[in-house]
Amino acid sequence: MSKVDFTLSAEVRTDLGKGASRRLRHADRVPAIVYGGNKEPMNISLEHLKLIHNLENEAFYSHILTLDIGGKKEKAVLKDLQRHPAKPIILHADFLRVSDTEKLKMHVPLHFINESSAPGVKVGGVVTHNLTEVEVLCLPQDLPEYLEVDLTGVEIEQILHLTDIKLPKGVELVELTHGEGHDQAVAAIHKTRASKETTEESEGEGA
Repeated sequence: MSKVDFTLSAEVRTDLGKGASRRLRHADRVPAIVYGGNKEPMNISLEHLKLIHNLENEAFYSHILTLDIGGKKEKAVLKDLQRHPAKPIILHADFLRVSDTEKLKMHVPLHFINESSAPGVKVGGVVTHNLTEVEVLCLPQDLPEYLEVDLTGVEIEQILHLTDIKLPKGVELVELTHGEGHDQAVAAIHKTRASKETTEESEGEGA
């Protein structure tokens, strides 16, 4: 997986409150906060247009970002976004500082590959995605931008579970780290009416 570099220029903000946030947004800036890492939370602001541009990249949500705050750089991950309910506007962003020596939990997307070549699809089955992302536990340097779910060899009515996902070194699935972890279904190939009719016809011919 190729890594993308995300660096955001930020400014410290000392003028707080709803009125101050409104003024920032009118100036095309987004109020935000960066916290964690055994440091005091810091109120910052970001350029709205650049943040929107970065948010268009799926990798931005599961990537170690660099916040350049007045020349001082902080490593962080995006933890929360508050969006306007009706307009393409970011109202607020939360960033969590990361340490190279401390594991973090992050949600990463699932990419489903080799669907069209799966045996179950070739006989008319349809792929169902039960999950689109999973929560991982790892050190920042091991954080994957996404995880692949390979459907090569998956037959009709076969189900893939969390334990079927091949994980990069140093990466764990949070759902499976607990003693009573639940091995959830991730994807499956199910019969459609057409595939059932095809199966019935082939069985009739063989009789």
